Amino acid sequence: MVNDYNLTMLTDFYEITMANGYFQSDIRDMEACFDVFFRRVPDGGGFAIMAGLEQIIKYLKGLKFTDADAEYLRSKNCFSEEFIQYLLDFEFKCDVWSVPEGYPIFPYEPVMIVKGPIIQAQYIETFILMQFNHQSLIATKSSRIVRAAQGRPVMEFGTRRAQGAEAAVFGARASYIAGCVGTACTIADRNYGIPALGTMAHSWVQSFDTEYEAFKTYTELYPDNATLLIDTYNVLKSGLPNAIKVFKELKPAKMGIRIDSGDITYLTRECRKILDAEGLQDCKIVISNSLDEYIIRDVILEGAKIDSFGVGERLITAKSEPVFGGVYKLSGVEKNGELVPKMKISENVEKITNPGFKKVVRFYAKETGKAMADVIMLNDEQMPDGKPYEIFDPNAVWKRKVLENYEAKDLLVQVFDKGKCVYECPNIQDIRKTCAEQLETLWGEVLRFENPQTYYVDLSKPLWNLKHDLLNRYGAEHK
Repeated sequence: MVNDYNLTMLTDFYEITMANGYFQSDIRDMEACFDVFFRRVPDGGGFAIMAGLEQIIKYLKGLKFTDADAEYLRSKNCFSEEFIQYLLDFEFKCDVWSVPEGYPIFPYEPVMIVKGPIIQAQYIETFILMQFNHQSLIATKSSRIVRAAQGRPVMEFGTRRAQGAEAAVFGARASYIAGCVGTACTIADRNYGIPALGTMAHSWVQSFDTEYEAFKTYTELYPDNATLLIDTYNVLKSGLPNAIKVFKELKPAKMGIRIDSGDITYLTRECRKILDAEGLQDCKIVISNSLDEYIIRDVILEGAKIDSFGVGERLITAKSEPVFGGVYKLSGVEKNGELVPKMKISENVEKITNPGFKKVVRFYAKETGKAMADVIMLNDEQMPDGKPYEIFDPNAVWKRKVLENYEAKDLLVQVFDKGKCVYECPNIQDIRKTCAEQLETLWGEVLRFENPQTYYVDLSKPLWNLKHDLLNRYGAEHK
């Protein structure tokens, strides 16, 4: 975490009251299985990006109730002393599987599965959802912004707009996974090796008697990377001329100008024309100021001359849709050594869950390497062996699609085995590389911002049959 303190009690209060209830009942030792999934991609996109697993692992490794926690729970006068003693002796014993960070993920498929004692598996819901929802949201938004820039570097500049310290740090982490080249957040560089980047504020320019003096002093201090903010007063009448004067006098190894206001398309085109006429073709133009994927896409289409972008508030808060909506649902309980499938029934069809202990298989075309479809299967089903595999068309369930010439991969990897971590987290550079590689497996139709093609996510026939058998049974029982 940003601060090294115990987060065991960072949970919804009802997780504790339910845990106490389980403990006091005859199901206290029952094993349960929970799925983590989400129902809809933010901003109407075609996919999301998995992120936050490393912080979830750290939390699960450090689960420990303290004497101070026990005193607090006693003060609530609703928990048995026996239960509080159980918490003081708490030892995490669950199995956990997860899709690795950086992978594209799709609605309704389990991206994480927790299986173990029901008290424990229930208790960790809040923290898992908090990390998964936040980091996957920011990674997904960042990916849209990075793709809109069409290969131009995007810097995450949102620290001061983030909703708290951990949101700033983990938001920077998620944005880097998704393709941003660096962050304004210094502690994210120290903790995770995400390159810290930045230029100057308008206050720097205002602090000197003249704009020229401010630019010259900064360039003398940082000759290897002198990027000057030229819109404090007037971009074309003073900012750019003063920057050009300083660049010609001091000849810094790297030079750039940043514009944080005004008509981006017009100003960058004019600046580029003047810089080139002055022999400063190597001078880069950086743009910031309330950018998102749509503004970036539009100014590029308009012919703006931009080398890189600094994106702040609309990235770090995912301003256009700031809720990811991941959920944590019971999918089965063990009785007499066998898993009994469970599912949530709802009048809202999208809220009906998929029962049982499951896995997610992604099919890649051998010829192109592109992802063809994901199939949610019961865990004991055999992995597809290369023979033709039939799935539903998600846009019209009466249609069928037959997958051939594919490689099948089980997306869920085991992270904890009876409470022991058996997964080594990749470093952030490797996660970032994985993300880039996996996005290359998606067709352009899935990547587009508006009306993306729906990626195939299907239930296997055994899971489909189980779900409908349960629906029919529950329907008969609750008429």
